[in-house]
This record gives sequence, structure tokens and C-alpha cells, in this order.
Amino acid sequence: MISEKDVEFYKENGYLLVKKVFNAEEVAEMRTALDGILQRAAESKYDRNSAWNNDFLSPEEMKKLVLKGFHDVHYQDAAFTRAAVHPNMRAVLSKLIGPNVQLHHSKMLVKPPENGAAFPMHQDQPYFPHVSHTMMAGSLHLDDADEENGCLHVIPGSHKNGPMPHVGSHFLSHKEYPISMGTPCPAEAGDVLFFNYLTVHGSNVNRSSRTRRNVLYQFRDPMDLPEKNVHVNWGQGLMICGHNPTYVEYRPDMARLEPAKA
Repeated sequence: MISEKDVEFYKENGYLLVKKVFNAEEVAEMRTALDGILQRAAESKYDRNSAWNNDFLSPEEMKKLVLKGFHDVHYQDAAFTRAAVHPNMRAVLSKLIGPNVQLHHSKMLVKPPENGAAFPMHQDQPYFPHVSHTMMAGSLHLDDADEENGCLHVIPGSHKNGPMPHVGSHFLSHKEYPISMGTPCPAEAGDVLFFNYLTVHGSNVNRSSRTRRNVLYQFRDPMDLPEKNVHVNWGQGLMICGHNPTYVEYRPDMARLEPAKA
């Protein structure tokens, strides 16, 4: 699926766009699955707008922006479990992380037409810091993405900086790291953008008439231990490739298994 040249590009730049990981039929299935999740969430008490709060847009502008974000979509529809362990995903991950690859979590991000919220430049590392920094995102595109509808921007090589100070532990200063500083990563439906969790990235507002739907997976080497007991999910630890060199008993928090109530 990828060459040694691609692996070297990832190591040097901290990101890699892989084309046509999923075919049109698989993308259509995931779009349907995502629409079902949005519908069920809308009928529950868990529906929410995940647009960020900031200090450089007016309250009036903020009210217009929407970002639908729900974690652990592979708990909601088997289409996303199949995507996580897809042979093409495994082929890439085994070269970028190693023979043993573990799923940390998944989530979906939907930017609706014309008012899909931006996401300021940041590293993912502050959300779930790990010792060896093998953590990697795989951003699966369910729609064509370009600068008009808010494609991802990355700062090549920024993963080499290590953990950087974030404002409120979430975002980098928008004055020092505007989204325009990043390299845009336009992609087509079915493409996956892989990037290290230390790679600085963000995305602009969707100002187009097109939806931008992404499903984001976070993967790691199972021997890369978390620095803090944060962002722990029921079912976390699914092996995508290989095996877990250390036997661990994963125990679900049964209190979190209550169904969403309308």
C-alpha cells in the first residue's frame, strides 16, 4: 500500500496522505452509518455542538458555527470496526508504527455546509500523552476535502518539536500558529491522512455548499504506555495488527454502558 519512500516521508514530515484506502462502495456504507449515528444522537440527550470556544471570533459568529463530533463510532456501527481493521489500513499502520498496532479510540467530525466550524492549530498529544509518542491519527475522508470546505492543514516536521505548550492545554496560540501557517492537505473520499499526534494540525471553516465528513482513528504501539490515566475508553486496546507483547486485562466501566435516553 505504501513504499519505503513513503515511510521516510512520514518520519521526516510527521504526516502521510494515502490515496484510495477505501473504495466508493465502502465509503458509501460509512456515510450511511454516520448519518444513522447523527440521527440516533439527535434523538438522545447526547447530541451536542463540538465547535470550540475562542477569543478571536465574535459571539455572533460563533453561534453560526457547527462541528458535530462524537467519540468511539466503532461502538455505534460495525462499518467503522471493519474500517479500522481493513487490510489497507493494516498495511499502512504496520509500516508506520510496527508489527503490533493497537486502537486507542475513534471519533467522527462533521462540518456542515457554509457554517462548519474551524479547529485551531494544535497537537493531539495533550489530550492523551504517551511515553514513546507512537500515537498516530488516521483521518478517513468520507467526502472530498479542499480549502473551501475546511481540509486539514499540517506543519511538516513539527512532530520533531516534541510536546509544545498549549493555551488551556488544548490549542496553540492562534497568533503564533494561524491555520494559514499549515500546509493544506486536500483529499478525496476514501483517502486517509495519517499523522503523528505531535504533528501540529488544524482546519479552517467550511464555507462551501458541501459537507466535510471525517472519521478519525488514533492508533499506537501497545508497548507505548500512557503518561496519564486520561481519555480511557471502554473497549480501548483492540489489536489491529500483531499481538500485545504484555498480557493486560482490560476491564470495562459498566457504569458507562447506560443507553442514551431521549
